[in-house]
Amino acid sequence: MYWKPEWKLRLTQTPCHLSRANTVLLKDVYDRYQVSHVHRVAAHEGIPVEFLNITEVEKENGYGSASDSANDGFDDKYASKAVFRYFMIYNYRYYWSKTKNTFLPLWGLDPSTSCAQLVENYTGYSDEEQKNRLKVFGDNTVEVEVPSPLKILVDEVLNPFYVFQLLSTIFWFVDEYTPYAVWIAIISTGSLLVSLYETRKQRKVLHDMALSSNTAEVTVIRNTGEREVVWASMLVPGDVIVMPIRGCHMCCDAVLTAGNCIVNESVLTGESTPVTKNPITAHHEDDEPYNPDVHRRFTVFAGSEVIQTRYYENMDVTAIVVRTGFSTLKGELLNSILFPKPMDFKFYQDAFKFVLAMAVIAMFGMVYGIYAQIIDGQQVEEVILRAIDIITIAVPPSLPAAMTVGTIYAQSRLKKEGIFCISPPRINVSGKLKLFCFDKTGTLTEEGLDFWGVVPVLESHFQNVVTAADMLPRGLLLSAMATCHSLTEVEGQIVGEPLDVQMFCATKWILEEPGQDTVDYDTLVPTVVRPPDSPTAAQLAADSELLLFQVPHEVGIVRQFPFSSNLQLMSVITRTLGSSHMDLFTKGAPERVIALCVDKSDVLEQYTVRGFRVIALAHKKLKKLPWHQAQRIKRNQLEFELTFLGLLVMQNTLKPATAPVISELKKANIRLVMVTGDNMQTAISVARDCGMVAPDDYVIIATATGPEGDKAASVYWEYAVTPAVELSSESESGTSPGQDPEKLPNSYQYLLVEENIAPNYHIVIGGKSWTIIRDNFPDLLPKIMIKSTIFSRMSPEQKVQVVEELQDVGYIVGMCGDGANDCGALKAAHTGIALSETEASVASPFTSKIPNITCVPNLIREGRCALVTSFGIFKYMALYSFIQFTSVLILYAYNTNFSTMMFLYIDLVITTIVAVFMGYTKSFHKLVAKRPSGSLVGIPTLFSVISQIFVQAATQLGVYLFLLVQPGIIVEPVPKGEENYVTWITTAVFTVSNFQYIFLAALFSKGPPFRKPFYTNYLLLLSLLLLSGYSLVMLLWPPLLIQSFMELYPMPDSYMPFRMMLLGFVVGNCLVSLAIEVVIVDSKLLKKLIRMCKKKKRPKNRYKAIEQELNADSNWPPVGEVTYPTLTSESVNRHS
Repeated sequence: MYWKPEWKLRLTQTPCHLSRANTVLLKDVYDRYQVSHVHRVAAHEGIPVEFLNITEVEKENGYGSASDSANDGFDDKYASKAVFRYFMIYNYRYYWSKTKNTFLPLWGLDPSTSCAQLVENYTGYSDEEQKNRLKVFGDNTVEVEVPSPLKILVDEVLNPFYVFQLLSTIFWFVDEYTPYAVWIAIISTGSLLVSLYETRKQRKVLHDMALSSNTAEVTVIRNTGEREVVWASMLVPGDVIVMPIRGCHMCCDAVLTAGNCIVNESVLTGESTPVTKNPITAHHEDDEPYNPDVHRRFTVFAGSEVIQTRYYENMDVTAIVVRTGFSTLKGELLNSILFPKPMDFKFYQDAFKFVLAMAVIAMFGMVYGIYAQIIDGQQVEEVILRAIDIITIAVPPSLPAAMTVGTIYAQSRLKKEGIFCISPPRINVSGKLKLFCFDKTGTLTEEGLDFWGVVPVLESHFQNVVTAADMLPRGLLLSAMATCHSLTEVEGQIVGEPLDVQMFCATKWILEEPGQDTVDYDTLVPTVVRPPDSPTAAQLAADSELLLFQVPHEVGIVRQFPFSSNLQLMSVITRTLGSSHMDLFTKGAPERVIALCVDKSDVLEQYTVRGFRVIALAHKKLKKLPWHQAQRIKRNQLEFELTFLGLLVMQNTLKPATAPVISELKKANIRLVMVTGDNMQTAISVARDCGMVAPDDYVIIATATGPEGDKAASVYWEYAVTPAVELSSESESGTSPGQDPEKLPNSYQYLLVEENIAPNYHIVIGGKSWTIIRDNFPDLLPKIMIKSTIFSRMSPEQKVQVVEELQDVGYIVGMCGDGANDCGALKAAHTGIALSETEASVASPFTSKIPNITCVPNLIREGRCALVTSFGIFKYMALYSFIQFTSVLILYAYNTNFSTMMFLYIDLVITTIVAVFMGYTKSFHKLVAKRPSGSLVGIPTLFSVISQIFVQAATQLGVYLFLLVQPGIIVEPVPKGEENYVTWITTAVFTVSNFQYIFLAALFSKGPPFRKPFYTNYLLLLSLLLLSGYSLVMLLWPPLLIQSFMELYPMPDSYMPFRMMLLGFVVGNCLVSLAIEVVIVDSKLLKKLIRMCKKKKRPKNRYKAIEQELNADSNWPPVGEVTYPTLTSESVNRHS
């Protein structure tokens, strides 16, 4: 019942309709069952009317309301019937909707609330309203329980593996097999203690992450305008809070409504650079529904640190609470760690199936054992003990522990290389990786952007590249670089977006926060910038003589329009001291800025083909724009008919290790994918520079357009043009693609596209197109997943979607990121590596202290080594069980068995030493294109195991039959009621089977191409030599001391020929087993026979089948054409 809660529920509860249920059975997307109790809160306890089951007033979407009449009463006739029903699952709350006739999630504010309504409708709650809503939404806490050691022990002990081990240990104590029982008990206890320590350690980290959210005090504004300090745990969606001047740790997700905040979100994103949050009143689309993920620029998330707030005059910086508790971004992060996606790895599934098969075979052996014991007239107690003994032999309780040896050694080696693992089973999964995704910035390239140069535009023509921005003449372009940003000063340091910092610092201007030196502008001006050689207005006012000779040059930033991911722009309104008008400066993606300019330009791609990040700058003179209107005007009323000023070129250089690692992974036949939030052209350039896309490979851009009215969605396919333009500070803008390519050694050339597309092409897709294709082209998406190499302009959520879609087509996916916006993708991937030591690494199975991608091939090598080791140990333990199983069944026929010391020698000495040292073999130094097998029920593995079982069993039976025909040797059953282990048959079977355990350990210790050669594992080699020597002594020349200690039958010297024949059985057995592994299993012969027998027409992996189809279709993708969806979900192509 502990393992099957659904069984317990069905046995103890009566099924009924959801509307009357007091307990619900839930199944998540991973087919895991959970049972949850339904809570009921009566209306008279103050539940807001919109959450009660009264159809006329019920909200249908599962969210709170902005109603000002939340405390209004309702008809008394409903009072006795109206209740608020909800249940909790995975820390989330679901409430009953009568109109929907189901339970709906209760996240936070109504998602249909527009940005304008946030400011207009939410003015705070009274103390009573807040308490009533608290009963609906629950406390604003992110409680992560640190379980007690006793609870962890109970949970671990109830694991089926430990239950079986515990029962087996008890049986061995009863059966007086005390030494081995003690040894297994020690191993089990040690494993439990390690698990207890690791579990509590990880929970403690999560508990500490959540602790700050539960102990803070917050100032809220009531609907009367009064301020009140309350505990953070009492906050509910809709509360209006005041952001402290000196910052705080956020305890909820809240949208800013007044003022600005400088926020560090490293706990959530891994990005340590502070960001500026702006009020929602600055948003250009008031009617757009507010969404915390879309409007991140205006939302301060729980878990982030507010470093500083900026406000106008004496106004407060205020925000409206939108999500609380586990519904917050921090809560979701913690929840994803607490309840991770189950690891669907075929190796572990097959291992379970294999164990079940062994258990079935054990049942047959048990039946035979019971029959043999009854025939011999044994007592009932003895019959039961021997029957259970057969089960523990056929299904060894030490199997799971032995299989973890390889991962333990691999984990230790990874730690030495600076790679830390919090999920050891993922190491084996890493050995089967078929595809690896990389973030770009901070992963493939250096973390920051370096200023490379600026390209001015004069009369619609590009001028020479200027590599020192401070050498630009004082004018609009320089002013744009100095003002078009969202930087601020914190403790004497300029903080903000890395690109903005580099751009501003390149000008060498001075940034001044609001103060007494800026009173000449207005109390609304937040920031002033000026050249270093320009005196301030205050200095001029203090020195009248200086005023006669020099006019100050100061630019005040009147208003900021923050960067919009949809517009890919940011703008500022400025006024230069002494000027009669204001100016608008805009910067953003070149294609978006150019589209808004009067003077168009199409010579932009040349600055992105070699890994540069290009930002366009534009200007507009704002005539007759008064101060008050500048604070209210919408950005779409300003951002048009701009004048193009030039290009800001930032260099995003590759890390030194990137190109060699990419080359190594490609040689290992691992598909590589880039998933980045950066510009498409820059991503293509970086992919070419690092070798992810070969210089002569085609790059095809898929641009999707969403449906509008009667117009269906469409996808247009075009080649990515890479003009042959050499970039240098001396080159003229007039360089044309038609120049002699030989004179441009560092440039990319035009591609001569043939009519049919060769297989070596790469599809590139942007974030916007990704969403449209995913929603409207379900049949096209798998093809895109197979051929896409670059996903650009991808949001964190879209990165997760890419990883999951790749998994859906059958890839084992790895992901490597620096922690910035990659947390979700790192968790979703089969293997995630975070190049970060921030909290993002807690959510990633692996963390690399080395900040480059050299960790990827290291992890894959160790993963392959660990997987092969696990295979070898599993096969060895299976053969160990069947060898002993065969020996016991033969001996049961003569009412005898191995002595305790014989069992201990096999179980404790041979098997334990082999299992411990088999995993000590290190990984091979080179990655090869071949991947190790991941299926224990594959034909090669099954053939190996089954054939070896037959060979070992045949050898023991041969020894038994040979013993029967020997003259002078009488093999008779041990008399009933006697315990005699010193017999001919016991000694013969024992001495021969010892060698079977030893040479199988050597055979299953595979070497290259995934592990180093067997002989490099000195500990295993020495152990096998010593064990072989001791076993040979017992077989041929056993001293009396050993005979007595091991309870061997004393064979006279005259039986030396018989002993030599037993050695012959051993040698023959070894040679046959070696031939099976080397000649058949490890050769290509068996694979050819399998393919001939199967005659499969399609690959079993979905991605291979799709790739096979695409390679056979020379007309796909339809470059120069448009693809439309049809009613049958099939794609058709029409010429554009």
